Amino acid sequence: MNGIAVYEPPSAAASWRIALPHTVAAVPVARALVRSAMEKAGHAADPDTAELLTAELVANAVEHTAGKGPIELVVELMPGGCKVEVHDPDPAPPGHLTRPVIEEPDPMEEGGRGLLLIRALSASCGHRPTESGKAVWFRLPAVPRQWRPA
Repeated sequence: MNGIAVYEPPSAAASWRIALPHTVAAVPVARALVRSAMEKAGHAADPDTAELLTAELVANAVEHTAGKGPIELVVELMPGGCKVEVHDPDPAPPGHLTRPVIEEPDPMEEGGRGLLLIRALSASCGHRPTESGKAVWFRLPAVPRQWRPA
């Protein structure tokens, strides 16, 4: 190759799948797993955003779904970016994830902003039915090397 390579995406895909407890203790574990997976793989997607959005997905699964069984975290690192899914036992779609929000969240309320964050900060997001409930997901693009913090 002639010239300077501006961006070299990872050459291969990697994925992780792990069961997490259906408790709030799953949130920091999921954050750490996503960050660790991205750092270990030297992945180019923004780890701070991936960690934040993963925490929102896991917190929503724990707070808004009934069940004693585990929830599942799936992390896929691909050359063009990453995809994170959280599987839970409730087949109901997640609030306003893919629909426009008619009302802004009350600034005095503690909750109500998680799905807005996911919609605003991800390249794409959505949900799909699974055999045991649903999977809620987001994608982040790889960040070119020259745009990453030093």
